[in-house]
Amino acid sequence: MTSPLELIAGRGADLLVRIAAVACSDRELPRMADELACLVVRSARALTFCDVYVLDEEGRALEWSGPPVPLGEGDAGWVAAHGRARAHADGRGAAVPVHGDGGVIAVVDVRSAGPVPAEDLALVTALAALFAPVLSSCRRLRSARERERAAERFAERAVAAQEAERSRLSREIHDGIAQRLASLGFHLSAAERALPEHHPEALAQIMMARRLCELSAAETRAAIGGLRPPVLDDLGLSAALATLAREAGGGPGPSGAIDVTVTVEGELEDELPDHVQTALYRIAQEAVGNSLRHASATCVDLLLEHSPDRVRLRVTDDGTGFSVRDVFAPGSAKGVRPDCYGLRGMRERAELLGGRVAVKSRPGAGTTVEAVIPVPGRRPASGVTPTRAPGRSARP
Repeated sequence: MTSPLELIAGRGADLLVRIAAVACSDRELPRMADELACLVVRSARALTFCDVYVLDEEGRALEWSGPPVPLGEGDAGWVAAHGRARAHADGRGAAVPVHGDGGVIAVVDVRSAGPVPAEDLALVTALAALFAPVLSSCRRLRSARERERAAERFAERAVAAQEAERSRLSREIHDGIAQRLASLGFHLSAAERALPEHHPEALAQIMMARRLCELSAAETRAAIGGLRPPVLDDLGLSAALATLAREAGGGPGPSGAIDVTVTVEGELEDELPDHVQTALYRIAQEAVGNSLRHASATCVDLLLEHSPDRVRLRVTDDGTGFSVRDVFAPGSAKGVRPDCYGLRGMRERAELLGGRVAVKSRPGAGTTVEAVIPVPGRRPASGVTPTRAPGRSARP
């Protein structure tokens, strides 16, 4: 019995060259199916038309250039369901199964002006067998791409839900606590004016209460701004990081000032999806906050680096540092101690987008937090070379 390869080799070297060209082309569906259909028509002597139907992700229908064909319907659907070739009722064509991955993965449907010559039908059968591994690879690639897109959609929805909740909390704090603090300030001012001068102790207590009220109001405004910074929506990630640096630069350090610098490398930010920009901003916000609150840092450097397929954010401070071994306790959730909410949150945000967060630190040597997030499908703009944007230093 002649093997498919022997049968094809008997047709000449030109056919082998055409087969190699198609097999080595971009393995994307439906392009590969179309190229296979063209190859069949060009290689046969009497065939005038060919369609290649590929089984869908769920295994319930055949996909081609037209509407999907359910299994069992028509000649192609019958062949896919039964796994056997079937001639068309008018005798001017046939449907041939392509077997792979434990079942039928595709159907090659051919037609001719008259009865299909046996040698052409044998060639179609041989090509179907030869291209079975190629089509199997195409289907697996399609499945992987679908899972990747589903993961991206899930990450986008998750980030959107988180930001929606932050916006809701921001509105509630603004309309609730902030308004009550403002009202409390008015009443304290009225009480101060109404208090007789011969009650100095009561006046001192009211003035202290006013200062506490003003401090609480300032912290509330800062919390509202941190929950949803408008600059991130209006101007993008670079501007939002610059604003974060300017605001953080007023924080207390050992010398009374914090120097926060932002450097941007690359010019591909416009291609970053909104949910990726939001996640990177939140990671930067948490890392800078940790440097100010816990590290007694005097200098914080933010680097945002755009690459063709990923974006990297690095936050480095010159603070007190800590023992990484103590914080990243084995066996803990996400590998982080339960009380380290900030580090765990940064890791979860990056992992949700298929990225990672690495932390380097040791006592007395500062801390570096680096987040790397892939951006599938992103391509560098033509003629653009990485450039260093002017760093922005925020001082109090």
